[in-house]
Amino acid sequence: MTHAIEVDDVVKTYPVAGGGFTALDHVSLQIDYGEFVAVVGRSGSGKTTLLNLLAGIDRATSGTVRAAGAELGRLSESGLAAWRGREVGLVFQFFQLLPTLTVAENVMLPMDFARTVPAARRRERARELLERVGIGEQADKMPTTLSGGQQQRAAIARALANDPPLLLADEPTGNLDSTTADAVLALFTDLNADGRTIVVVTHERDIRTIATREVTLADGRILTDEGVPA
Repeated sequence: MTHAIEVDDVVKTYPVAGGGFTALDHVSLQIDYGEFVAVVGRSGSGKTTLLNLLAGIDRATSGTVRAAGAELGRLSESGLAAWRGREVGLVFQFFQLLPTLTVAENVMLPMDFARTVPAARRRERARELLERVGIGEQADKMPTTLSGGQQQRAAIARALANDPPLLLADEPTGNLDSTTADAVLALFTDLNADGRTIVVVTHERDIRTIATREVTLADGRILTDEGVPA
């Protein structure tokens, strides 16, 4: 692949009473390696649907989605899961940390699944990642004892567990106050500086200060696709 992400004439339709709802309507998009792309738009514009297709969580009704070296429509469900574990880091608005595991154990989970890191090294790597995102001292605590910002940092550390080249985030600051949101966005900037390709779906007004490109969706179509001035 010459691009980190290639979306070619993609349509996604969901069955609803009385017919079908088209969430994405013939969308084509190319994202280069190392880009930091913000996908913006009103609720219902298709942002999360696009992200789910890029992550292999959902499948296109028609068209082709290629990401991180794979054509996703050609992979089985187990193949998608294995590809996602190795190649994609996912960050969600509501953190989705398992409450019965410590923070470090949550970060270790993707390593246990993908087996990209030797078992004897996983706990050490989890602690290193938690230090990287600024919450190393929280490693042995339960997620519910952390603040929202700390939980999101833990979720980012978990997304980085297998050192994926592609990081996808769905409203990662939607549950945070403005100060904490700024700190999380700054962390994404640092990760992008490492060469990671990042796609963030967001309502964040200040995203233009950190993203290198902004794609605006409206009614399932790309309305604008612009580079952000440095």
